[in-house]
Amino acid sequence: MPSRELTIGMIFLSQTTLGILGNFSLLYHYLFLYFTGCKLRSTDLILRHLTVANTLVILSKGIPQTIVAFGWKGFLNDFGCKLVFYVHRVGRGVSIGSTCLLNVFQAITISPRNARWTKLKVKFAKYIGPSNILCWILHMLVNMIVPIHVTGNRSNKTITKIKDFGYCSVLRDKTTGLLHSALFSFLDVVCLGLMSWTSGSMVFILHRHKKQVQHIHRNNLFPRSFPESRATKTILVLVSTFVSFYTLSSIFQACVTLFNNPSWWLISISPLFVACFPTVSPFVLLSSDSSVSRLCCVSTGKKTQ
Repeated sequence: MPSRELTIGMIFLSQTTLGILGNFSLLYHYLFLYFTGCKLRSTDLILRHLTVANTLVILSKGIPQTIVAFGWKGFLNDFGCKLVFYVHRVGRGVSIGSTCLLNVFQAITISPRNARWTKLKVKFAKYIGPSNILCWILHMLVNMIVPIHVTGNRSNKTITKIKDFGYCSVLRDKTTGLLHSALFSFLDVVCLGLMSWTSGSMVFILHRHKKQVQHIHRNNLFPRSFPESRATKTILVLVSTFVSFYTLSSIFQACVTLFNNPSWWLISISPLFVACFPTVSPFVLLSSDSSVSRLCCVSTGKKTQ
């Protein structure tokens, strides 16, 4: 096995293992809180959907790429390829939508406490569950076109217009690829726009709040930030991490789509950036005082039988 393939294989294996451990640890944490009767905040429902979506992205992208990097190609049949690509696209879309929903909800949560915003907070909290379900359904429907153009390497011997990803191939030319990219990018651009706007709003609100309470902190020997501020800072870190990795992965994926014969390095490195956010995000949440670790101290006791 060439040293470059071994290196990429070890990187994929490390990233996939780390991502699976992180997301499963976060899922276990939420299940533990649920079955022990702890009271979860509204944002935690979004985070659970985000964790499931990130897990699907890692499993559908990291595991096949790891196997290919270690030299085992053509291990998926036609149905397996269609399923893997479809699950990846749905998981990636829900991950983007959940991150956007989380950002919007937190921006509404820390908004000025007047009657109009209070009513909006109550209404928005009621629709978090349906919004998550709608996000899954929307991306499942939009991405139904993906399996049509995906085939296993075993069944494409006589087809010339393909892009070989090692374990599967995509049957489409440049024009079709551009149309699909434009279709899939539309929802992503909308979500990124909402995230940018709400993130800017949160930064402004936090800055104004800091100025308002500066004199209190000066007179307090043990200053502590408000829970909303800590939660907002965590989500801003999460969103900035997402935007950074999403931008890089989008650039690499666009290159793979536009080039007729993308290089081995380009095809190999692109999935690394796709799986970066799903790998890093659970550790950002687990290490944060504002989102996950503080949930343990808010409990309603055992559930009634």
